[in-house]
Amino acid sequence: MEIKEIYTLYQQHPCITTDSRDCPKDSIFLALKGESFDGNKFAIAALEKGCSYAIIDNAQCIMHNAQYRERLILVDDCLQTFKDLAREHRRQFDIPVIGITGTNGKTTTKELVAAVLQKKFNVLYTQGNFNNDVGVPKTLFRLTKENEIAVIEMGASHPGDIKTLAETAEPTCGLITNVGKAHLQGFGSFEGVIKTKCELYDFLRTREDGLIFLNADNDYLVDQIGDEEENLWISPYSTDPEKQYTCISGEIIACDPFLKFRWREPLMTLEEEGRSTKWHKVQTQLIGSYNIDNLLAAIAVGINFGVDRKKICAALEEYTPSNNRSQMTITAKNRLIVDAYNANPSSMQAALENFKLMQADHKMAILGDMRELGEVSAEEHQRIADYLKTMDVEEVWLVGEEFGKTDCDYRKFKDVEEVKAAITEKSPEGKTILIKGSNGTKLFQLPELL
Repeated sequence: MEIKEIYTLYQQHPCITTDSRDCPKDSIFLALKGESFDGNKFAIAALEKGCSYAIIDNAQCIMHNAQYRERLILVDDCLQTFKDLAREHRRQFDIPVIGITGTNGKTTTKELVAAVLQKKFNVLYTQGNFNNDVGVPKTLFRLTKENEIAVIEMGASHPGDIKTLAETAEPTCGLITNVGKAHLQGFGSFEGVIKTKCELYDFLRTREDGLIFLNADNDYLVDQIGDEEENLWISPYSTDPEKQYTCISGEIIACDPFLKFRWREPLMTLEEEGRSTKWHKVQTQLIGSYNIDNLLAAIAVGINFGVDRKKICAALEEYTPSNNRSQMTITAKNRLIVDAYNANPSSMQAALENFKLMQADHKMAILGDMRELGEVSAEEHQRIADYLKTMDVEEVWLVGEEFGKTDCDYRKFKDVEEVKAAITEKSPEGKTILIKGSNGTKLFQLPELL
């Protein structure tokens, strides 16, 4: 059965489930496989629970269940079929689709972009971090005729990942927040990171009207844009005063602890249109000076799609971070800066630099391992340990095997359970505490104890 035939079937039964525990009546079950499960084994159970059809990639499932032959659709690869079906669904909607990727800040940027666009449009955007080859198709299947624009987050841990996701979502424009050292074990090198993230640019080059929102302060990304890109429109943003003539510009006003900044459109544009060159001031609820890039990216998108300038500012001021990203939490005992969703050398360095500048008494840092760094892991963890020595921090707790190998005098813990025990014993109080680490270190469990 061809993809268009299967899609016709989907139109008659517009609900795909990949979980045999959740089988709405008349839905279609798609048998995905993982490291510890094979959806083919649950296809018959899904049919018995109410699914009208099951898409499988194991012929034996039909051989052993001949009575269900008419309701079993055999394909070569269920995951590929899932992506192809999602692309077919996406093609039913002639709307702008913004692809967002990057080493750091892509989820926050996605949230900010969606918040800005919602001031004018009905927006479909990635929920949580559904940004892989299963999450992106699931997001695309949520598209309806009510949606006027889509914001799709794309994650990667291996070469070719962004290429595959871009070919599935077929974005009309794209945004790479930055490139840094993350998932080096999968990418092989920092150059591999750059090449993979820029697969989004490569896809947009195949379009006649591809649009890139460019972080003009990131030299690695700027270098990927040719001088004469015939098929690309570029909308740049920057914090460099020397670039304010051609870029959307931003300047930090304060960061104590929430980021306050100002922005304005390119001076060239303002002068050509005879408009005022005044700045727009924004008081955010975000922690971290590094978030200015994410905010400027959202502004660039909003300007391009005609969102009112005052509404752009309002959206950025109203946005409240969640999911342990750049969050400030005030407890009965302490003030917490929680950035425990993920960590890599560049995001860890940015968090520490911001913490260093923050005006606060009795600072404390609880840092967890940065995962998947491969052969440079020891070097990068030692670099962070060395940087900590330049900071005015009363206490530093390092968590995990990699930080455990560093040459430093800070207190070290094997895992989060040991940290919990130490918190119970010592009960830190009256401190400003930075909590930062890869998700796998589970430091997100600590705020409720502090």
